[in-house]
Amino acid sequence: MSDTVDTDVETRVEDGVLTVTFRRIRQHNALTWAMYDALVAACERADADGDVRALVVRGDGGKAFVAGTDISQFRSFGSGRDGVDYEHRVTAILDRLRAVTVPTVVAVQGYCVGGGMGIACAADLRIATPGSRFGVPIARTLGNCLSAGTLALLVEALGKPLTVDLMLTGRLLETEEAARVPGFLHRVVDDLDDGLAELLGRLTANAPLTQWATKELLRPGTDEEAVVARVYGSQDFRDAVAAFGDRRTPEWTGS
Repeated sequence: MSDTVDTDVETRVEDGVLTVTFRRIRQHNALTWAMYDALVAACERADADGDVRALVVRGDGGKAFVAGTDISQFRSFGSGRDGVDYEHRVTAILDRLRAVTVPTVVAVQGYCVGGGMGIACAADLRIATPGSRFGVPIARTLGNCLSAGTLALLVEALGKPLTVDLMLTGRLLETEEAARVPGFLHRVVDDLDDGLAELLGRLTANAPLTQWATKELLRPGTDEEAVVARVYGSQDFRDAVAAFGDRRTPEWTGS
């Protein structure tokens, strides 16, 4: 099933995977507010639809995942308060992506910079093709800054020294260097579709409550006992114990 949110974004649900594809190809998928809003809507849909087992975000055109926020949106800024409101809004969008209950994957081919880098760092897993580039080169382009929340996402994904390096120098990571950062790239793939298919096959074949609990228990302030009780009290767990004894592969329902 496919429904286009606007001409720049397509959402599709197929085989338990909700895919968001940015399609503003001539602008290297630079994000408008409508595109950001479409991403939030997809996050809501992923959580509301029990048949969705994973959320994928990718860019069309082969040259960019996302080349930052559309700069034309900054032309109306008249004060520092506009910048504060903008950064708060971006932080809220990235927090919403992080809060999605199913596994989230960003697939990168080409430039992944600015807001695109924020989205990538907010996802659970990232795959990329050779020749892709990652970073936030605002120190040599717009001269603006990131919110503390977005910087914290970069630090979590890249480590503080490399985050500081990228932010101060404005340089971009090539795929080869990005792949050496522990945990940043799940895999480097020559063909993005094939790589996604392999990864999503693994994700959708596994226990959804285990995946959910892992994400929940890594969030600060989570009620650990409630999460653990839900998993161990689930029908999936009972059925899997029985299947193990019978040497059968469990059939996961998420309940």
